[in-house]
Amino acid sequence: MQNLARPSPSKSLVVTETAVRAILTRTSGYLDGIATHSLQPYRGCTYGNALCGVGCYVRHNAYVTQGRRWGGFLEARTNAADVYRQTYAREKRWAQRRESCGGRFVTFCASATDPFVPQERTFRITRSLLDVMRSLPPDGLILQTHSHRVTDELERILALAERCEVRVHVSIESDSDRLPGLPPPASSVANRFAACAALKAAGITTVVTVAPLLPIADPERFFSTIGEVADALVLDHFIGGDGTANGSRTLRTELPAAMAAIDPRSITLDYLKEMTAVARRVLPGRVGIGRGGFAGRWS
Repeated sequence: MQNLARPSPSKSLVVTETAVRAILTRTSGYLDGIATHSLQPYRGCTYGNALCGVGCYVRHNAYVTQGRRWGGFLEARTNAADVYRQTYAREKRWAQRRESCGGRFVTFCASATDPFVPQERTFRITRSLLDVMRSLPPDGLILQTHSHRVTDELERILALAERCEVRVHVSIESDSDRLPGLPPPASSVANRFAACAALKAAGITTVVTVAPLLPIADPERFFSTIGEVADALVLDHFIGGDGTANGSRTLRTELPAAMAAIDPRSITLDYLKEMTAVARRVLPGRVGIGRGGFAGRWS
């Protein structure tokens, strides 16, 4: 692996270009049953400095961070499309032998970074992967993002949707852009709702992931808006959702205290139950919880 230093506009962010040997990672743990493979166009995430980065479970992954501050580095995997092409047949055969996704080759992009970080407009790693997938499609692709910039690639997503099942998941964790004392989100709530509306209007299956669930000021209005711009929603709490049974990873961050300052109930699973009840009343048959929701099981 070779890293080529490249200057970044932000003094707090080090951006490098990296050549990798593998790009499709066989899933286990939380993603098992959701997808057979995860795909990370980048290592690190610019949005580690945003609201979603405060409680991001990847900040605790020493293999990824290698002692670096989460949000302080981004590695662009410049040969990602070539490596996908080279390993496609082998990984598809492996997926077809798996029972967890019914023998389907399903790719989740991305679980440890965002495919639409601002630097994507420079490097176009995600774009190159969407292009190669048009000739070598998985059976299913889940694009997960916190950014409205997903609509930059609407035409490519539409073209790929003609070859395989595509779902776009847009994280909108709350109806508020700010939690006291924490940084702003990667993309405003209004911009993310607008992106969802554009995707849904184009015929792309669009899912709002309220994950991790943050305090919601007006649940009825929030879930009603989601119903207008998306096909379904997924609710997930940091307890269990961060890969630990009791949310211990997230409890080591500033996020729970900021949540509790707004609504003490929000840091408990009772809050998840309460919001689930409201969501299912407003959107019957269109609500998923946790892993089941990310796998496309809604009720």
